[in-house]
Amino acid sequence: MATRRRVAVIGAGMVGVCAASFLRRDGHEVTLVDPNGPGEGTSFGNAGGLNGASIVPMSMPGMIWNVPKWLTDPLGPLAIRWSYLPFLAPWLIRFLRSGTPAQVEVQARALRSLLKPCLETLLPLAKAAGVEDMIHRRGGLFVYRSRESRAKDNAGFELRRRHDIACEDLNADEIRQLEPALSHEYVCGVLIHENAHTVNPHRLVASLAEAFVRAGGKITRAKATGYVIDGGKLSAVNTDSGEIAADAAVLAAGIHSRALAGEAGDKVPLETERGYHLMIRDPEVTTRICVADGAGKFVATPMETGLRLAGTVELAGLDAPPNWERARIMLRHGRRMLPGLATNYAEDRLTMWMGHRPSLPDSLPVIGPSRRSPDIVYAFGHGHVGMAAAPMTGRVIADLVAGRPPAIDVTPFRADRF
Repeated sequence: MATRRRVAVIGAGMVGVCAASFLRRDGHEVTLVDPNGPGEGTSFGNAGGLNGASIVPMSMPGMIWNVPKWLTDPLGPLAIRWSYLPFLAPWLIRFLRSGTPAQVEVQARALRSLLKPCLETLLPLAKAAGVEDMIHRRGGLFVYRSRESRAKDNAGFELRRRHDIACEDLNADEIRQLEPALSHEYVCGVLIHENAHTVNPHRLVASLAEAFVRAGGKITRAKATGYVIDGGKLSAVNTDSGEIAADAAVLAAGIHSRALAGEAGDKVPLETERGYHLMIRDPEVTTRICVADGAGKFVATPMETGLRLAGTVELAGLDAPPNWERARIMLRHGRRMLPGLATNYAEDRLTMWMGHRPSLPDSLPVIGPSRRSPDIVYAFGHGHVGMAAAPMTGRVIADLVAGRPPAIDVTPFRADRF
């Protein structure tokens, strides 16, 4: 590389750690800045998917007609705190407007460029960290209780097929051969062979961060509050513990990126899609791979600490207290998916979690330079695909900081699209 730079990476989730790792491999002096430990935010509690096929935007044509049913169903995949609706309305309008057929094609193409190289980009980092065994390349399964329910998702699977993603339709017997513990209510399914998962998202991120430190990187426990910029040139990142000297910065702070993007000159419509999970320690039955209930919009993932049931969306803002009933719903869904699970559990066998997916209304993250200074580069807003998109995002960030042509076209991800 031509120039060794001092780089502050703000945010130690999966995206920030991958970016820091690739930057350090380029020879930069890199500091990860986060008030918490690596992987302790949203990366801690996701479903663990490393899915190159997750290219279907959240807003799809016709989706709006499902919303009333979801909102009135106590087991439904969507909940809105009505007191938050006045603040949420502008984001919702943008979200619904992004779901036109033409825009969906553009979004899917951009997501595919970011997600398809997930495993080939992540594996070298995992190998250096000694955690290749945490990545299970066994595919992912969608299951349905009726063919009518499967037909409602047909547009998503056709979109995947148009982007060269193999989707294998399964009948009831084939589902049971693959996953014997699943309910016999499921009559059809779709297997996506290229999908994968990690058995512990938090330990994976923490291990990558440890490898980053062994390679000469630095981690500072502090909250970034702004930048020191003079004439468009960055000289430091401000934190609640003082300045960190830097001539480049990467903003990868997840949902907490909005204010810092504003400090860098960009007003970005970043919103939190609050997600919940419930973990069952030592479950009576489990799955072999990630299994998604297509109608219920939740996922069961086998992990080294038990069975994780994750999903749903709650729109309630950053500060509202958790509604733990959203996590308990996961247990009810799980028992219907896996009838062999116990009807009652001791409290010490269950844990619940809530986190904030940082989401943009067009389902695309923000990747690229800030308006105020080219020395500040964005890498946030990955929504439901943060784990899978992080490796290529990290590689692209390293390209941008080094002044190389990025590995993919970042035009669809620029902040000035809003």
